[in-house]
Amino acid sequence: MARPAYHGPVHQPLGEPPPASALALALDRVGDRWSLLVIEALLDGPLRFNALAESLPGIAPNILTDRLRRLEREGILRGAAYSQRPPRVEYGLTADGRDLASALRLLADWGNRRAVAVSGGHQPLRHVTCGTPLEARWFCPTCDVAVPDGEAPEERRV
Repeated sequence: MARPAYHGPVHQPLGEPPPASALALALDRVGDRWSLLVIEALLDGPLRFNALAESLPGIAPNILTDRLRRLEREGILRGAAYSQRPPRVEYGLTADGRDLASALRLLADWGNRRAVAVSGGHQPLRHVTCGTPLEARWFCPTCDVAVPDGEAPEERRV
């Protein structure tokens, strides 16, 4: 993977922290293991607390409660009460949460490819129609071309 071009030192005013990268901002919202696994568990649709706990072996109830509250504050998921007495909630992804699906699938595919290289036991994601392993690429819809990493810099143009 090509490194971004070096444009010289960036001078920050004294006392001001450097601006956070896009990745750092995303990780502040969902950057721990359990949060990502909660999001993955909800990709197929809303689940109640106990069903979520069963789909995440090893998570303690207090950790699951904490992650659900944090993800709800961040607007990644939404809890909907289905019982008032006793209070019971079903959790589902918001539009922002569903937007994470692509990123999670890319991360899962990356992990899968590493596992294949080590153990040979896992299979890559494949196109249902022809069976070819899928590849993730940046795509420019205006130019109708796949864009190489070097042409998709970290900086944003507005």
